[in-house]
Amino acid sequence: MAGRSEGGGGDGRRGAFVSPFVNRPPGVVDSMAAVPSFLPSRKSLKGIVAGGITGGIEICITFPTEYVKTQLQLDEKKGATKRYKGIVDCVKVTVREHGIRGLYRGLSVLVYGSIPKSAVRFGSFEEFKKRNVGPDGNLSAQRKFLCGLGAGVCEAILAVTPMETVKVKFIHDQTSPNPKFKGFFHGVREIVRQQGLRGTYQGLTATMMKQGSNQAIRFFVVESLKELYRGGDNAKPVPKLLTGLFGAIAGAASVFGNTPLDVVKTRMQGLDAHKYKNTLDCAVQIFKHEGPRAFYKGTVPRLSRVCLDVGITFMIYDSFMEFFNKVWPTN
Repeated sequence: MAGRSEGGGGDGRRGAFVSPFVNRPPGVVDSMAAVPSFLPSRKSLKGIVAGGITGGIEICITFPTEYVKTQLQLDEKKGATKRYKGIVDCVKVTVREHGIRGLYRGLSVLVYGSIPKSAVRFGSFEEFKKRNVGPDGNLSAQRKFLCGLGAGVCEAILAVTPMETVKVKFIHDQTSPNPKFKGFFHGVREIVRQQGLRGTYQGLTATMMKQGSNQAIRFFVVESLKELYRGGDNAKPVPKLLTGLFGAIAGAASVFGNTPLDVVKTRMQGLDAHKYKNTLDCAVQIFKHEGPRAFYKGTVPRLSRVCLDVGITFMIYDSFMEFFNKVWPTN
């Protein structure tokens, strides 16, 4: 808000995470005094715009690896009956049966979804960060994690769950003998017609856990590495390639930290989700019938995709924020 300092946490309260949904302290008067304090600040609005643009560009670059990862996670068979022998075989089978365009089946779903997802993620993180930085302009280790967690939960509820559910159903539909989805809007219409709006929110709990832990880990790692590089000088710019490297490291950390949640989420959002009573039952069934290794299916393609994804995302986002800071001053 215009009436709050960019530090947000300059009041000396370092003991607890500060929610962005708090009331303006009594007596604080400024040009925005009549506006409710839960509305995003101008810096957060810049984060929303920059994040949305970033999401659209990033998904067009990395989608084929997302497709392969999802196909491997949906393959429930074991041994000789498995549909795919590995990453390369999955690509070969897909190209042989559907052509190169087959690797981009479901892209429209993610393009429509990635823009609001990335916008919510970065916009909410900027808002949480603005309200929690200390007098030195930095976040404590605990608050880096919590701000990232808050951003992940926000994007899970507002964008990721419906987007991911439709995406997984699209990709799963392609593996059936007679695909029934003719396109994005037709697919969404069929899902809602058959399962109601609830059909687009399958796996919400698993998605909140996955996205929350994802962004908590990623923002914590990236913010920590940037802080380490600056050496206490917050005005020191971080080279974009180095930002990309920090993002790749953060992406790898998040993959090893929550791939089991990603597998459960994918199963809960597939066409066979009706087999599971809930998220916990899904995890139990996977462990019982496929063993613990099944929780790390698709790790390698996910690792390659996420490292590339997160690295590119932070590079693009920082570039747009740098541009917006010149043409759209916050103060």
